[in-house]
Amino acid sequence: MNIFYTPDINGKIYTLEESESKHCVRVLRHGVGDKLVLVDGKGVWYEAVITDANPKRCTVDVINEIHDFGKRNYYVHLAVAPTKNIDRFEWFVEKATEIGIDEITPLLCEHSERKQINIERIEKVAVAAMKQSLKAFLPRLNNLTNFEAFCKTQNQGSRFIAHCEEEQKSHLFGKVKPKEQVVILIGPEGDFSRAEIELAKKTGFEEVSLGNSRLRTETAAVVSCEIVSLVNEN
Repeated sequence: MNIFYTPDINGKIYTLEESESKHCVRVLRHGVGDKLVLVDGKGVWYEAVITDANPKRCTVDVINEIHDFGKRNYYVHLAVAPTKNIDRFEWFVEKATEIGIDEITPLLCEHSERKQINIERIEKVAVAAMKQSLKAFLPRLNNLTNFEAFCKTQNQGSRFIAHCEEEQKSHLFGKVKPKEQVVILIGPEGDFSRAEIELAKKTGFEEVSLGNSRLRTETAAVVSCEIVSLVNEN
């Protein structure tokens, strides 16, 4: 099944942009009459048929629409400090999108080694993962945000901060409840500072553990996403 991302689709006739047209016609060798799936990233799954197999402007007719395709009854927002090696952060975005995530905020922390990211590049990773995992919702990708500013603007749902400080903490699995909005903070390679942990607690975040192993940033983020998914599946 070949899926194409069409964020601006509107109506029953749609023309793929040039790169998607080329991929559809020249790479995948689709022709007139072949069926495709289009997704807009907002939850609509379109079934369409090619009417003009032009490699620069392939045109299709939409024959069916499914709204809220694969919509989940919970909301998960991960705020994660980008890793020094951006490939690892992109790996997290890819895997979290495949598992199911609604919103991602890159965090700028005291110990952050990466202080700039290319959101457009990150979005391309998310789009590819959305299509690969047969989803119609694209996670919201926010700009790099200061840790303190982020904590002070979060006031809804259950909020957690996962860190490596040696203290008694409940496991995230036991704290997440089904069908709720969840925000989880994941720190940089050097972890959150003590001041950041205290600030998070003062603004309503609860400290949690992800298990006995010390995890890399991107691993901790994916594990958190999967824990929320498992709780809701059960």
